Amino acid sequence: MRILIAPDKFKGSLSAAEAAGAMSEGVLLADPSAEITLCPVADGGEGTLDAVLAAIGGEPRSSEVRGPLPGQAVQACWVYLPGGTLDTARELVRVAPGMDPALPTAVIEMARASGLSLIPEGSRDPMVTTTFGTGQLITEALEAGCRQIIVGIGGSGTVDGGTGMAAALGCRFYASDGTELEPCGGTLGSISRIDTSGLDGRLAEAKVLVASDVDSPLAGEKGA
Repeated sequence: MRILIAPDKFKGSLSAAEAAGAMSEGVLLADPSAEITLCPVADGGEGTLDAVLAAIGGEPRSSEVRGPLPGQAVQACWVYLPGGTLDTARELVRVAPGMDPALPTAVIEMARASGLSLIPEGSRDPMVTTTFGTGQLITEALEAGCRQIIVGIGGSGTVDGGTGMAAALGCRFYASDGTELEPCGGTLGSISRIDTSGLDGRLAEAKVLVASDVDSPLAGEKGA
């Protein structure tokens, strides 16, 4: 019997790889002769980088960035895919419309820099957390020459609407009295003006794709 085991993570308890390993042990108890293929999967949240590395390879890179909490520093991994990697892996991946498989591509997991798992349970205050570190990872990708960037947005520990990420890339946010705001969930309602003059110019050359398992419109009848 051939069995494919392809679980996502069991959030808060097991990674996708750990879950797949446990399931494999159970199958072998029932049928020691079973031929098992493990294929951990992810939905844009925790484990996305691991799934990419397992499926098509790539170069894991690590940077120290700002964590979701004020004053917090975290070591966050992202994956560099050299030009041609996506083309070579066409049997394994569906390349999104408009992507050029020949170009170097970065895969960034927001959970690694701005994730809920990085915040101790007693400190989970969405009014102070930020996505600044995710923006720093995007800057690292631009520095590495990537002009295609895939950002998995699951597992976030923030509700800053991406303002922290934008700030790391050069945006500035101001209140109506001209005071510059520190972007986080608690200051969203005070933003009166956004200055994009300092935005990293390399973004104009880049294609950024979002990896998510749901549609999450910000505003409107079905908005967040």
